[in-house]
Amino acid sequence: MNDSYIYIIIGLLPLSACKLLFQTNPYNALVIRGILGALAALVYVVLGAADVALTEALVGTMLSITLYAVAVRSSLIMRLGVIKDEECKEESSIHFGEIKDKLQKIISKYHMRLELVPYPDRESLYQALTDKEIHATCIPEMSALTESQVYQTTTRVRRLYEIIQPELSSSATVLTYTNPVDEGEKDS
Repeated sequence: MNDSYIYIIIGLLPLSACKLLFQTNPYNALVIRGILGALAALVYVVLGAADVALTEALVGTMLSITLYAVAVRSSLIMRLGVIKDEECKEESSIHFGEIKDKLQKIISKYHMRLELVPYPDRESLYQALTDKEIHATCIPEMSALTESQVYQTTTRVRRLYEIIQPELSSSATVLTYTNPVDEGEKDS
């Protein structure tokens, strides 16, 4: 009996594991993890361990991938706090639309999404940043130099600042990094 297909299946295991290790897109990594689990379950079936194959297929592949997908989906979001009324103004919405599009383009390279979270006023916006409900704020300010409206974009996440800062070259916004925890500790 020729069992060469077993060697092919077993040879695909380290190949898919290496592919999984070097994957940068988390969604592609989930797919490859599913393939790796299916191959492992197939090997167990071929070698006569049906109970282990069933466990690998159900727990090791389906359940873990579902949980990972939920975790990846919820963790790759940049929550941007904005003031609700400013979003609707005619002249400022043009600049804000450009800023929003530019931010989305920058963070999409890292497989992230931009979620706008409107707040009624600046105080609640700053409180949300301090309470870590949002990752960044984007509020309009009057520029003293040009006497025009620019947006002040502030983030509390150092890594987001490092990602956005080199690529955000818009004259309509100024990006700053703040650590609200340190400022709160100074006040107490």
